[in-house]
Amino acid sequence: MSNLVKLVEEKNHNPNVKALPEFRTGDTINVGVKIKEGDKSRVQYFQGTCIAIKAPGSYQGHFRVRKISDGVGVERVFPYHSPMIDSIKVVVKGKSRRSKHFYLRDRVGKAARIAIDYSRE
Repeated sequence: MSNLVKLVEEKNHNPNVKALPEFRTGDTINVGVKIKEGDKSRVQYFQGTCIAIKAPGSYQGHFRVRKISDGVGVERVFPYHSPMIDSIKVVVKGKSRRSKHFYLRDRVGKAARIAIDYSRE
């Protein structure tokens, strides 16, 4: 049975995972997502704060990005091995002592900011 699981993981493995930059929760990242519209495809960027990371780099791992769009909070979950991820760029490195930032869901405006970590640059 484990051979079947290994076969599925190898087939769906994304070779770009090793090329993704290192980021942590609290960082503001810009994720390029491939969008298919009819027979054309393009890259749409989703920029926000990374609020959660689960099993970084592994096949089951994913990360969650949150942004505020027109006053409404929008969250997206991106699996590391998704073929829809084109690129990831770290825009700002945040100073954080937490592994999950779910408290940002209840905050608005200046209270929802995370300080910049100048020592990591």
